[in-house]
Amino acid sequence: MVQDPKQLERERPERLKVLWLSTIGFTVMFAVWLMFGVLGVPIRQEFGLTDVQLSWLSAVAILNGSLWRMFTGILADRYGGRLVFTLMLFFTAIPAYLVSRAGSYEELLLYAFLVGFAGNAFSVGIAWNSAWFPKEQQGFALGLFGAGNVGASVTKFIGPALIASVPAAGYLGGLIPGGWRFIPFLYAVLLVLMGLVMWFGTPKNDKVPGQGRALLDMLRPLRHIRVWRFSLYYVVVFGAYVALSAWLPKYYVDVFGLPLHQAALLTALYIFPASLLRPLGGYFSDRFGARRVMYWTFWSILIPSGILMMPEGHIVLYTQGGTREVMQFTMSVWLFTLLVFLIGIGMGIGKAAVYKHIPTYFPKDVGAVGGLVGMLGALGGFFLPPLFAYAQAWTGLPQMTFFVLFLLTAVSFLWMHLTVLQLLQQEAKHLKNDFELKGDRPS
Repeated sequence: MVQDPKQLERERPERLKVLWLSTIGFTVMFAVWLMFGVLGVPIRQEFGLTDVQLSWLSAVAILNGSLWRMFTGILADRYGGRLVFTLMLFFTAIPAYLVSRAGSYEELLLYAFLVGFAGNAFSVGIAWNSAWFPKEQQGFALGLFGAGNVGASVTKFIGPALIASVPAAGYLGGLIPGGWRFIPFLYAVLLVLMGLVMWFGTPKNDKVPGQGRALLDMLRPLRHIRVWRFSLYYVVVFGAYVALSAWLPKYYVDVFGLPLHQAALLTALYIFPASLLRPLGGYFSDRFGARRVMYWTFWSILIPSGILMMPEGHIVLYTQGGTREVMQFTMSVWLFTLLVFLIGIGMGIGKAAVYKHIPTYFPKDVGAVGGLVGMLGALGGFFLPPLFAYAQAWTGLPQMTFFVLFLLTAVSFLWMHLTVLQLLQQEAKHLKNDFELKGDRPS
């Protein structure tokens, strides 16, 4: 449906309010969702946790931030993003506060699971912004909203300093907790404030594209195989991003022996490009096509992860004069950080490219399709941290983290490339270099 240019211009101020406030709200929610990446280190010390136990603490939060993405996306289409997003902010404040009061590992697991609901805000924001923005601006708008992923770095910046500066006994006789517990308490307050700003600062007359539609009708696009293919792509660019955001601080501490505050800052160097370049990925997808951008993305992850998965050591040659060590390889912390930074660039651009497909192919079902893609992608963030831990435990090699990433990316790249080749065979020969195939048109 072609929209009236005059109406689009009249709605521009309201559209920008939705974009900016939803982006800020998503940034706060994302910070809450992944706060255990930094809090996990002092929590491990206080409760005496193993690496596997610690990995499950992050994993259960990621799990609950994945399970409801399709459902909340559908709710945003049916009842409006303003209502759904605001309610989510208020609800998430409750378990955030409870995390600050947890007294055992079992309580932490429960509250971490509940506070993980924050991660579902993504599908709400995607559906909400898709409803407000015209097709030719959706790539950039959804990319800018998705840049709220930078919230993963908020705790890494403020966490170590606040943990060190706030007394363990807290303030006001413990009413405001201290140490690591101050962080979730602070987030609980910010969530309530953001909920109020969201409700009173966005347009009351919201856009509700799914109003009145039957639920089965909204779920019908999920039968298309391309939806599930997009979901696997999103596991690579988002699920692995989430997993590494939570895993890297511990990796820096354990492998390179860095203090927590340095580990957190170096992890932020990965998080920034993986989050802030998302608008650029949306711009590239609008201009060059989402599939071509996905080719760039996969190669930018495969090459660095292929280097990072190499174990440290050297080749030994046996000669007549005895043995000789050659090709010694040792990963320095700066080379490691550079390669992880490159992976972050690929993921930041790739996340926008994946979601550029959705309003193009399923313009009336962004909530359901975007929710499913986001759900399965985020579930990758749930499974990967324990998989990293088990792979390391089985082999004794921390580099197995990046072997898992390399393998996952290779499988996704192969599926996409085989799909492209199959579609090229169905098209005219003059389209052999056209990745945005006309044969892969929306259903």
